[in-house]
Amino acid sequence: MGCSDQLIVPRFSQKEITETVGRRGLLTMEIEFNSICNFDCPYCYLDVKTPKKGELSRDEFRGVLRQARELGVGLIVILGGEPMLYPHILEMVEYIRQLGMDVEMFTNGARMTDAAAAKLFENDVSVVLKCNSFVENIQDELCGKKGAFTQIHSAFAALKKAGYPSDTKPLGVSTIMCKSNFDELEELWKWIRNQGMTPYFEMITPQGNAKINADMEVDPDKISRLFYRLAEIDKTYGFDWEPQPPLVGAKCLRHQYSCVVNSVGDVTPCVGVTIPVGNVKDRPLADIIGKSKVMDELRNYKQHIKGPCRDCEDLEHCYGCRGAAYQVTGDYLASDPLCWKNKDNVGQAAPLPAGARGLVPHAPPMLIVDKLLTVMDTTSVEAHISEDMAFVRKDGIMDEVAYLEMIAQAMAAHNGYKNIGNPETVREAFLVGASKVKVYGAAMVGDTLRIDVCKVAEVNGTYAVVNGQIFKGDKMLAEGEIKVWTKSNKPVTIA
Repeated sequence: MGCSDQLIVPRFSQKEITETVGRRGLLTMEIEFNSICNFDCPYCYLDVKTPKKGELSRDEFRGVLRQARELGVGLIVILGGEPMLYPHILEMVEYIRQLGMDVEMFTNGARMTDAAAAKLFENDVSVVLKCNSFVENIQDELCGKKGAFTQIHSAFAALKKAGYPSDTKPLGVSTIMCKSNFDELEELWKWIRNQGMTPYFEMITPQGNAKINADMEVDPDKISRLFYRLAEIDKTYGFDWEPQPPLVGAKCLRHQYSCVVNSVGDVTPCVGVTIPVGNVKDRPLADIIGKSKVMDELRNYKQHIKGPCRDCEDLEHCYGCRGAAYQVTGDYLASDPLCWKNKDNVGQAAPLPAGARGLVPHAPPMLIVDKLLTVMDTTSVEAHISEDMAFVRKDGIMDEVAYLEMIAQAMAAHNGYKNIGNPETVREAFLVGASKVKVYGAAMVGDTLRIDVCKVAEVNGTYAVVNGQIFKGDKMLAEGEIKVWTKSNKPVTIA
């Protein structure tokens, strides 16, 4: 997948991370210059068969890179697709270096000629090469392409000829842990260390192809034993680290200081938390990073994380895999369901979509929303209009006043979901006002509506302004703002 955070010796001090959180800046940024790949790995998190429409131009990429530098980024991590298939990859590498930022690139070795490897070495690029197995047919199978084994080892030869690895130009090996290669992982780890390279071993995140091929996953208890075994092996090489998922010998705290910009300009917290929080074509990167509620909650994870992860003794330097939490439960703040410590606690966060009953403090006929669809910067809720529902007239048409109640209940569903597994829940909330209300159409029995809500302002954690829009298909029926006052034992932020 491409994780490189805090390997063995932390790249950033806690002071640097804390300062970056405070200023809403960045220390690293992951970027995808292209979306296609010549492999079809059965665990890949992306659809890499066809290029995405509307990919950024070279000038747009340069603009994003300049913005990243202004936000404090010192390292650009290049992902993909396959970066070496991007026709301007070496040009972009040189531009990043001209801006004074380091470069790390994850690659499967495509087009890794002697000349390309030499150019990467000349530009001080840290290269991380895919290698999942010593066995040719297993390696080809895990890449979804016959000949992958040969391609990867040809790339190894070219990179070594260029001078990799050296003290200043490391060569890493990216390996996914799954059933197919599990029995050879210890030997692969030792081989990587003996070659003077850096191992990047990681657990599968259940998204993309990995959801289709869920039988590849290894039982958490076996993963745990492997982590501890590799930790013991690594002591013989002079490395001492405490096992924790999802990366072997590493800490993933990236959400406090990093983000992903994909090939079409969407910004997401990481490749696992696939929530677009903005697009660089529409807004500056600083504005996107600084104003996203999703990013803010992940940066201040100790205040928001739920369940066993919240109470874990390792919380100071671990919050599990946020990508796994989001992909399995739909909640990026849920406890990591793939951590061996949490294997029995997946139910503490309900998968999405989730029924509104129990999330909203209403019962039929006053409960007029049915299902929570998404929880993002903008949350979406579904409502199916039935004749026994409150606000429905004898002629089957819903009274317009119900639109405001739908917006209020949609926000209540959002908050109810965000507080699953959190003991300090909001106890009571009251609709105290509305403004900017516009009605464009009517809803009637049999209609299914989508209600989109987002918080636009908050005061002291007790008073919030919520914007809502109600749709029937693609047609907007109503929009408006509601004012909500929250009563609790102490001020609680309406997330």
